[in-house]
Amino acid sequence: MATNKELLRKGVKYLTGALPLMFIGPSLIYNAFMNQHTNWHYLVLGIGIAACLASMFLIFLGLKIIMKGIFND
Repeated sequence: MATNKELLRKGVKYLTGALPLMFIGPSLIYNAFMNQHTNWHYLVLGIGIAACLASMFLIFLGLKIIMKGIFND
């Protein structure tokens, strides 16, 4: 039962891409709620929520690919 190293690398790439989004998303949401008096509040909030959702998607996809590489589906 050998592991597929190419799939492992691809999964780690997805997890590496999700890491900055995990910090940027909540920071943007916090910034949007602290600056509710500006007109850009909803745009910044939408970008923050999109970054959080993208991070969750990339984490799920990366872990799925890593599991496929380890267990050779």
